[in-house]
Amino acid sequence: MDPEEVIARRVAREIRPGTLVNLGIGIPTLVSDHLDERLGVFFQAENGAVGMGHRPPEGMTDRHLTDAGGSFVSAVPGASIIDSAFSFGLIRGGHLDLTVLGGLQVDAKGRLANWMIPGRFVPGMGGAMDLVTGAKKVIVAMRHRAKGVSKVVQECDLPLTSQRRVDLIVTELAVMKPMDDGLHLLETGPGIGVDRVVAATDAALVITGRIPEMNLSGSI
Repeated sequence: MDPEEVIARRVAREIRPGTLVNLGIGIPTLVSDHLDERLGVFFQAENGAVGMGHRPPEGMTDRHLTDAGGSFVSAVPGASIIDSAFSFGLIRGGHLDLTVLGGLQVDAKGRLANWMIPGRFVPGMGGAMDLVTGAKKVIVAMRHRAKGVSKVVQECDLPLTSQRRVDLIVTELAVMKPMDDGLHLLETGPGIGVDRVVAATDAALVITGRIPEMNLSGSI
Protein backbone atom coordinates (compact mmCIF):
# COMPACT_ATOMS: atom_id res chain seq x y z
CA MET A 1 0.00 0.00 0.00
CA ASP A 2 1.23 3.50 -0.82
CA PRO A 3 2.58 5.26 2.31
CA GLU A 4 0.21 8.19 1.88
CA GLU A 5 -2.75 5.84 1.61
CA VAL A 6 -1.67 4.11 4.83
CA ILE A 7 -1.68 7.48 6.59
CA ALA A 8 -5.03 8.59 5.15
CA ARG A 9 -6.74 5.29 5.97
CA ARG A 10 -5.51 5.35 9.56
CA VAL A 11 -6.53 8.97 10.12
CA ALA A 12 -10.00 8.22 8.72
CA ARG A 13 -10.54 5.85 11.65
CA GLU A 14 -10.27 8.79 14.06
CA ILE A 15 -13.22 10.64 12.50
CA ARG A 16 -16.61 10.24 14.14
CA PRO A 17 -20.01 10.51 12.41
CA GLY A 18 -21.70 13.90 12.35
CA THR A 19 -18.56 15.95 13.03
CA LEU A 20 -17.14 19.12 11.44
CA VAL A 21 -13.62 18.42 10.19
CA ASN A 22 -10.97 20.55 8.50
CA LEU A 23 -8.52 18.84 6.13
CA GLY A 24 -5.23 20.61 5.44
CA ILE A 25 -3.31 20.66 2.19
CA GLY A 26 -1.44 17.54 1.00
CA ILE A 27 -1.91 14.12 2.61
CA PRO A 28 -4.90 15.27 4.75
CA THR A 29 -6.98 15.85 1.60
CA LEU A 30 -6.85 12.07 0.93
CA VAL A 31 -8.68 11.25 4.17
CA SER A 32 -12.18 11.92 2.84
CA ASP A 33 -11.72 9.22 0.17
CA HIS A 34 -11.76 6.60 2.94
CA LEU A 35 -14.98 7.70 4.64
CA ASP A 36 -18.53 6.78 3.71
CA GLU A 37 -20.37 10.03 2.88
CA ARG A 38 -23.46 8.61 4.63
CA LEU A 39 -21.74 9.12 8.00
CA GLY A 40 -22.68 12.79 7.88
CA VAL A 41 -19.15 14.14 8.30
CA PHE A 42 -18.86 17.71 7.04
CA PHE A 43 -15.42 18.64 5.76
CA GLN A 44 -14.48 22.32 5.92
CA ALA A 45 -11.80 24.30 4.10
CA GLU A 46 -10.49 27.75 5.03
CA ASN A 47 -11.52 29.22 1.67
CA GLY A 48 -15.17 28.77 2.64
CA ALA A 49 -16.30 25.31 1.57
CA VAL A 50 -18.31 23.37 4.16
CA GLY A 51 -19.54 19.92 3.17
CA MET A 52 -16.86 18.70 0.78
CA GLY A 53 -17.28 15.18 -0.60
CA HIS A 54 -14.91 12.81 -2.35
CA ARG A 55 -12.65 14.11 -5.08
CA PRO A 56 -14.66 14.21 -8.32
CA PRO A 57 -13.70 11.95 -11.23
CA GLU A 58 -11.97 13.47 -14.23
CA GLY A 59 -14.41 15.43 -16.36
CA MET A 60 -16.78 16.06 -13.44
CA THR A 61 -14.93 18.94 -11.82
CA ASP A 62 -16.42 22.36 -11.14
CA ARG A 63 -13.99 25.28 -11.11
CA HIS A 64 -16.05 26.94 -8.38
CA LEU A 65 -15.60 23.98 -6.01
CA THR A 66 -12.06 23.71 -4.62
CA ASP A 67 -10.41 23.19 -1.28
CA ALA A 68 -7.95 25.64 0.31
CA GLY A 69 -5.11 24.20 -1.78
CA GLY A 70 -6.96 24.70 -5.06
CA SER A 71 -7.75 21.01 -5.61
CA PHE A 72 -11.17 20.15 -7.02
CA VAL A 73 -13.74 18.76 -4.59
CA SER A 74 -17.37 17.66 -4.72
CA ALA A 75 -20.21 18.80 -2.47
CA VAL A 76 -22.48 16.59 -0.35
CA PRO A 77 -26.19 17.34 0.22
CA GLY A 78 -26.46 20.25 2.65
CA ALA A 79 -23.09 21.74 1.73
CA SER A 80 -22.57 25.50 2.00
CA ILE A 81 -20.24 28.04 0.49
CA ILE A 82 -19.35 30.86 2.88
CA ASP A 83 -16.90 33.76 2.80
CA SER A 84 -13.42 33.53 4.28
CA ALA A 85 -14.28 35.68 7.31
CA PHE A 86 -17.17 33.36 8.24
CA SER A 87 -14.94 30.33 7.64
CA PHE A 88 -12.27 31.62 10.02
CA GLY A 89 -15.00 32.49 12.50
CA LEU A 90 -15.83 28.77 12.63
CA ILE A 91 -12.17 27.97 13.20
CA ARG A 92 -11.34 30.67 15.75
CA GLY A 93 -14.65 30.26 17.53
CA GLY A 94 -13.86 26.67 18.50
CA HIS A 95 -16.55 25.08 16.32
CA LEU A 96 -14.29 22.57 14.54
CA ASP A 97 -14.35 19.09 16.05
CA LEU A 98 -11.11 18.09 14.36
CA THR A 99 -8.41 19.37 12.05
CA VAL A 100 -5.98 17.14 10.14
CA LEU A 101 -2.80 18.93 9.12
CA GLY A 102 0.44 18.09 7.36
CA GLY A 103 3.73 18.74 9.09
CA LEU A 104 7.34 19.64 8.47
CA GLN A 105 8.30 18.64 12.01
CA VAL A 106 6.63 17.51 15.22
CA ASP A 107 8.65 17.26 18.41
CA ALA A 108 8.53 15.10 21.52
CA LYS A 109 6.35 17.69 23.26
CA GLY A 110 3.79 17.49 20.47
CA ARG A 111 4.56 20.92 19.06
CA LEU A 112 3.99 21.29 15.31
CA ALA A 113 6.06 23.21 12.77
CA ASN A 114 4.38 23.30 9.37
CA TRP A 115 4.10 26.81 8.00
CA MET A 116 7.56 27.79 6.76
CA ILE A 117 11.22 26.89 6.22
CA PRO A 118 13.46 29.91 6.82
CA GLY A 119 15.06 31.21 3.65
CA ARG A 120 12.45 29.68 1.37
CA PHE A 121 9.60 31.49 -0.34
CA VAL A 122 6.31 31.28 1.56
CA PRO A 123 3.24 32.13 -0.56
CA GLY A 124 1.19 32.81 2.58
CA MET A 125 0.76 31.76 6.18
CA GLY A 126 -2.51 29.94 5.53
CA GLY A 127 -4.76 28.97 8.42
CA ALA A 128 -2.60 26.44 10.27
CA MET A 129 -1.98 28.68 13.29
CA ASP A 130 -5.69 29.34 13.69
CA LEU A 131 -6.54 25.66 13.19
CA VAL A 132 -4.07 24.31 15.73
CA THR A 133 -5.27 26.85 18.27
CA GLY A 134 -9.01 26.67 17.56
CA ALA A 135 -9.90 23.07 16.74
CA LYS A 136 -11.03 20.74 19.52
CA LYS A 137 -8.69 17.99 18.30
CA VAL A 138 -5.55 18.18 16.14
CA ILE A 139 -4.08 15.28 14.16
CA VAL A 140 -0.83 15.59 12.20
CA ALA A 141 -0.73 13.39 9.07
CA MET A 142 2.72 13.30 7.47
CA ARG A 143 5.49 11.08 6.13
CA HIS A 144 7.80 9.88 8.88
CA ARG A 145 10.99 11.03 7.15
CA ALA A 146 11.93 13.43 4.35
CA LYS A 147 15.18 13.29 2.37
CA GLY A 148 16.52 10.72 4.83
CA VAL A 149 15.82 12.88 7.89
CA SER A 150 13.28 12.21 10.62
CA LYS A 151 10.37 14.64 10.83
CA VAL A 152 9.57 13.42 14.36
CA VAL A 153 12.24 15.24 16.35
CA GLN A 154 13.20 15.77 19.97
CA GLU A 155 12.74 19.53 19.59
CA CYS A 156 11.61 21.49 16.53
CA ASP A 157 14.25 23.73 14.94
CA LEU A 158 11.76 25.17 12.42
CA PRO A 159 9.38 28.01 13.38
CA LEU A 160 6.53 26.62 15.46
CA THR A 161 2.95 26.82 14.23
CA SER A 162 1.63 26.83 17.79
CA GLN A 163 2.72 26.07 21.34
CA ARG A 164 -0.34 23.86 21.73
CA ARG A 165 0.30 20.13 21.95
CA VAL A 166 -1.26 18.19 19.07
CA ASP A 167 -3.41 15.19 19.95
CA LEU A 168 -2.10 12.53 17.58
CA ILE A 169 0.66 12.01 14.99
CA VAL A 170 0.08 9.53 12.17
CA THR A 171 2.81 8.52 9.73
CA GLU A 172 3.22 5.49 7.47
CA LEU A 173 5.42 3.92 10.17
CA ALA A 174 3.61 4.75 13.39
CA VAL A 175 0.81 6.31 15.41
CA MET A 176 2.18 8.43 18.26
CA LYS A 177 0.52 10.42 21.02
CA PRO A 178 2.28 13.26 22.88
CA MET A 179 1.57 13.14 26.62
CA ASP A 180 2.93 14.79 29.74
CA ASP A 181 5.60 12.11 30.17
CA GLY A 182 6.72 12.01 26.53
CA LEU A 183 5.84 10.80 23.05
CA HIS A 184 4.03 7.45 23.29
CA LEU A 185 4.20 4.90 20.49
CA LEU A 186 0.65 3.51 20.11
CA GLU A 187 0.79 1.54 16.85
CA THR A 188 3.19 0.59 14.09
CA GLY A 189 2.53 0.61 10.36
CA PRO A 190 1.69 -2.55 8.37
CA GLY A 191 4.62 -4.95 8.54
CA ILE A 192 6.70 -2.45 10.53
CA GLY A 193 8.51 -3.54 13.68
CA VAL A 194 9.05 -1.37 16.75
CA ASP A 195 12.83 -1.41 16.22
CA ARG A 196 12.39 0.11 12.76
CA VAL A 197 10.20 2.88 14.12
CA VAL A 198 12.73 3.68 16.84
CA ALA A 199 15.58 3.75 14.31
CA ALA A 200 13.65 6.09 12.01
CA THR A 201 12.67 8.52 14.77
CA ASP A 202 14.90 11.24 16.24
CA ALA A 203 12.57 11.86 19.20
CA ALA A 204 12.69 9.54 22.19
CA LEU A 205 9.62 7.28 22.27
CA VAL A 206 7.79 5.92 25.28
CA ILE A 207 7.07 2.23 24.59
CA THR A 208 4.85 0.30 26.97
CA GLY A 209 3.88 -3.34 26.48
CA ARG A 210 3.10 -4.92 23.13
CA ILE A 211 2.61 -2.39 20.33
CA PRO A 212 -0.11 -3.41 17.82
CA GLU A 213 -0.12 -2.76 14.08
CA MET A 214 -2.54 -0.27 12.54
CA ASN A 215 -5.92 -1.60 11.51
CA LEU A 216 -6.53 -0.40 7.94
CA SER A 217 -9.13 -2.90 6.77
CA GLY A 218 -11.89 -1.39 4.64
CA SER A 219 -13.23 2.16 4.68
CA ILE A 220 -15.14 3.79 7.50
